[in-house]
Order: sequence, then C-alpha cells, then structure tokens
Amino acid sequence: MSLGVLPASRGISEEAPFAAEQEAAAITPVGSPETRKTFASNNPSLWFMKDLGWKLLCFAIVFACWEVVGRAHWNLAFPPISSVAVALAKMAINGELAHAYASTLPPLALGVSLASIVGTFAGVVMGLFRPAEIIFYPFFVLLQTAPMAALVPLITVVLGVGIAAKMLAVVALSMPIVALNCYKGIRDTNPSLIDMCRSLTGSRMQEITKIILPSASGMMFAGLRLSVSGGFVGVVLAELLITPTGIGDLISYNSSVAHYPEMYAAIISIIAFATITLTVLQMIERQFTGVRGPYRGRQRKERI
Repeated sequence: MSLGVLPASRGISEEAPFAAEQEAAAITPVGSPETRKTFASNNPSLWFMKDLGWKLLCFAIVFACWEVVGRAHWNLAFPPISSVAVALAKMAINGELAHAYASTLPPLALGVSLASIVGTFAGVVMGLFRPAEIIFYPFFVLLQTAPMAALVPLITVVLGVGIAAKMLAVVALSMPIVALNCYKGIRDTNPSLIDMCRSLTGSRMQEITKIILPSASGMMFAGLRLSVSGGFVGVVLAELLITPTGIGDLISYNSSVAHYPEMYAAIISIIAFATITLTVLQMIERQFTGVRGPYRGRQRKERI
C-alpha cells in the first residue's frame, strides 16, 4: 500500500513564514534591543511615557543647576529658579500676565494667520510655475535674511506704533519661512511619481492634488510650525522695539527697575506658551501625515 502524498509545496509556502517568525522569536532573547524596539513600536503610550520621562529629567537637571548657580549670588541679575517660580505664580494670580497676553496674542494670531495663508499660496505658486519662482523667490530670500531690528524703524515710520506695526513684524518674520518651505517641498517631489501620473494620462490638476501636494505636505507643515515660532519672536521683538505693550513691556520694565525674578518669569511664560503651541501643532501634523513615532517609521522601512 502506497502512502498518500500531501501537497507539500503549498503547505510549506503557506506555513514557512509563520514557522520562521516563531523560530526567530524563540531565538531572539526577551531583553534584546530588537525585542524592546518592537514592543515600543507596538505600544505608542509606552514610547510616549519614556520620551516624556527623559524630557522631564532634562528639565530637572537644568533647573537644579539654575538653582545652585542662582543661590551662589555671583550676579544679582541671575536669581534662583525658586524666586522666578514665585514671581511667575504671583504675576499669574494678580492678572498681570493675563493683561499682557491680551495685548500680545491678537497681533500674533492675525500676523501668523495672514503669513500662513499668503506664504502657503506664494510657495505653491513658486513651486508650480517657473515665472513666479523667478519673480518672487529672491524677494522671500531677501526678506528672510534681512535683520528684523533694521526693519523696525521703517515699520514705525510707515505704520506708527499700533497693532498694525506689530502684526507686520510678525508677518515679516513668518511669511518667508512658510513660502520657502512650501516651495522646497514641491520642488523635491519625486519625478518618477509625476512621470507615472502622466503615463497614466492623469490631468495637471490630478498631478497637483494627488502627487505634488501630498508629497510636499511634510515640508509644508514644518514651515507652518516654524512660522509660528518666528511669529513669537517677531511679536516680542516688536513690543521691545516698537511699542512697550504686552510681554515685551513686562520684560523691559522689570529689567529697567531691577525686578529680575519678574523679568525671567515673563520670559519663561512666553517660552512655555510657544512650546505648548508648537507641540499641539506637531500633534496635529502627526495626525495628518500619519507619523506616530520613530520606532514605527523604522519598523515600516524594515518591512519594506
């Protein structure tokens, strides 16, 4: 009696990958770096907590060094971080910070919004059309490299010392970043993807909406985040040099009367506010682009 022959080729081809994975899992030690990376990539909350822990440790070290150096009294203009924290809490309770931000945020929001809309449109147009690039690209490069302190007297002469002057300072620092990032993102689109779209008889609008803009979305979002950062710099610089209002007025006034804890408290508050804003924008960017963490991106590349 002859033994029946099983379809070995099909069974091996279907079960071999699973057997290989089980064998690799059995060989790989539990505590190896590969196992930890795979576990972290499958658990975003663990990766987030680990990343947050390292950041908090870094801040703790910096603040501890600041406290030690401040208590050494080597310079009266450098108080310990504990005095700065007390001053920050006091200014937040008595409404001094709220009153300052009520004057700082409107020109910042208007300027960043205007710079984002106009800068994105200008960058897309420069990236898609060669004549627009020839005309407008040198202007944005010149505006980005020009020192803002040299343009402040011109802004005050033209617009005075009101909210329009502060908004123009924000636009001058934010808009070139958005425009140049959008332009660079569109120019760096993979030519093979464009050729593929054309070979499939895709229209020019489909080429732009399906290939170019999705490919440039990472650079565009990065430009928007950097424009917000430039907007914070522009509004504080305008309040220091154009009109003494808002956070800039708190910094300059407390510095002039030697209230250094309050001065550092105002500086820390604007830095913390900018950091929180940029972190929220980065989270929104990750939702749109699909990026969740470094381990997932690395795992995706390895699978490819």
